[in-house]
Amino acid sequence: MVIILKKLSFFIRAGIFLFATFILTMIGLYTYAYFSPKIELKSTNQYYIYDNSEKMVYAGSGTNQWVEKDQISEHLLNAVISIEDKNFYSHHGFDYLRIIKAMLNNIKNGAIVQGASTISQQYIKNMYLDFDKTWSRKIEEAFLTLELEMHYDKDDILEGYLNTINYGQGNYGVANASQYYFNKDAKDLTLEEAILLAGIPKNPSNYNPVSNKQKAIKRAKVVAQAMVNNKYLTQEEANNLDFDNVEIYGKTKNNNLQMLMYYQDAVLDELKSIKNIPNSLIESGGLKIYTTLDLDAQTYMEKAILNNMNESEEMQVASIIIDPDNGGVKALSGGLNYQTSQYNRAIDSKRQVGSTMKPLLYYAALENNFTSATTFLSTPTTFTLDNNQTYSPANYNDKYGNEEITMAAAISYSDNIYAVKTHLFLGEEVLVNTAQKMGIQEKLQANASLALGTSEISMIDFANAYTTLASGGYKKDIHFITKVEDLDGNILYEFKNKKDLVLNENYVFILNELLTSTYNSAFIDYNTPTVISIGSQLNGKYSIKTGSTGTDCWMVGYNKNNLMLVWNGYDNAKSVEVKDGLTSKKIWLETMNNLPNSNSWYEAPENIIGIPLNAITGKYDENSKNSNIFYFVKGTEPITQEITVSKNSDN
Repeated sequence: MVIILKKLSFFIRAGIFLFATFILTMIGLYTYAYFSPKIELKSTNQYYIYDNSEKMVYAGSGTNQWVEKDQISEHLLNAVISIEDKNFYSHHGFDYLRIIKAMLNNIKNGAIVQGASTISQQYIKNMYLDFDKTWSRKIEEAFLTLELEMHYDKDDILEGYLNTINYGQGNYGVANASQYYFNKDAKDLTLEEAILLAGIPKNPSNYNPVSNKQKAIKRAKVVAQAMVNNKYLTQEEANNLDFDNVEIYGKTKNNNLQMLMYYQDAVLDELKSIKNIPNSLIESGGLKIYTTLDLDAQTYMEKAILNNMNESEEMQVASIIIDPDNGGVKALSGGLNYQTSQYNRAIDSKRQVGSTMKPLLYYAALENNFTSATTFLSTPTTFTLDNNQTYSPANYNDKYGNEEITMAAAISYSDNIYAVKTHLFLGEEVLVNTAQKMGIQEKLQANASLALGTSEISMIDFANAYTTLASGGYKKDIHFITKVEDLDGNILYEFKNKKDLVLNENYVFILNELLTSTYNSAFIDYNTPTVISIGSQLNGKYSIKTGSTGTDCWMVGYNKNNLMLVWNGYDNAKSVEVKDGLTSKKIWLETMNNLPNSNSWYEAPENIIGIPLNAITGKYDENSKNSNIFYFVKGTEPITQEITVSKNSDN
């Protein structure tokens, strides 16, 4: 018994000592915090995105978006206190009982199932720290939290927290979030709107009502119950809340572009890949991001999409406009409406590209001694492959020349037989290697059908190859961000434009001219060019190629100034109809005709000559109605009467 009493006495004395030590330590820490420099609250979490003219298109929270606490809905204040930190007004930065309870819960469950961060701690984390769960970060967070509590009263801290917290969809701070989600000031939020907002910071990407309204509502009900538990609502009031009929606005104050958020998401994804920008700045804001966004191009593209597509249908769209000179993305849409679907089809979706693969094949052919006048027989053909299997591609509508046709005619009509013959003649690996050389990252399978675009490639990856062609043979890094600065104007990152010539400029020029045959009336014969219907409406000269599969419609076209790709189809791979191909053409046409087009065609290299030949047969016939200018590298032209065409001539 004596031994037990001695041990008990020891533990009591040790407990008293530890408690006294803890109290003295905390007094010392709070005293240290009191005499530390005051933290500036209104200079954090400013997060700006600029277009290519350095016009701000998005602003996160900053001094000009700061809203005073008395201008914030009382409903939101109550909801935030209830769900985030019910003892906020009674603790001094740390809720020790909550910490102990969370520790016991986590030990019981064998995993971290409950956190105990106070609003003060979260505010510090959002302002100054990265989100690494390390001891050094935890210690730093604790010291800064103490400083915050010593220098500011609770209302100031709550106000600062609400003005800097991440509310999803690129919105930092309650002022931006209220305008974006509900098109109203923070003071005018209804009870349901306030509760929906209060639920977002737990998981901004999943709990915001634009990304997933049902998940947001489920989270809002948790917030509402917390308000009941904390006496801000009665159970009856909570039960009568109507979240389903809350109208979600989902737009910024700066513009009404419903697809611009796809671009912004792509910017933020790229930002995360830039290695020399601290994660703490990316997570908490404090950045000025300058992009290649051309707001006019984005506006023209969105208008064209909405003019030609019906939002009530399931058909989806993706589109991208790139500056071939530097690889900068001028405009992007990853879907018809960001509010209803945040899936970025221009970035994340992989689809069969159809006949838009053929220009890559024909460039490879030109490199391997083909010319624009090289002919193959266009007739139904069954190919016997190396594995003794057979392959029988068909032309659209079963139209064949049943005669030798030129590469130019094959491109104009998108002749599948000519393409597969070329592909197998060169060897299936040649197209794979050419695609890789042009910048495509997707691992393509070398097979007979690759020439017809049966491989699935994302739009932005596929755009690498076309950017190389549109730039005259220079491989470019497709990008969204030109420069990133901190709030003091220090440059953290700046894009460097590379000029890496990977293709033969002579053959690129010839191919770019060949791709004008798709709307050239000289090719009207047994078949018609694939985009002849829009030829008379073009405001300039373009290289154009269409593509279609059973489930995908593509339209790709470019000149020196702009490259634009358009895809439309169904997310569930539902079959498309012929008319759906007209949709992608119209979107491309309406957009490109609105973009600047002065002096935008390519100069012919010195080693290029042009000769008038029959568009279909490739033979010289001065009386033919099908006469067309064919371009050759000097020395590869057929022996016939020839003329040299000026560098800037048009068809």
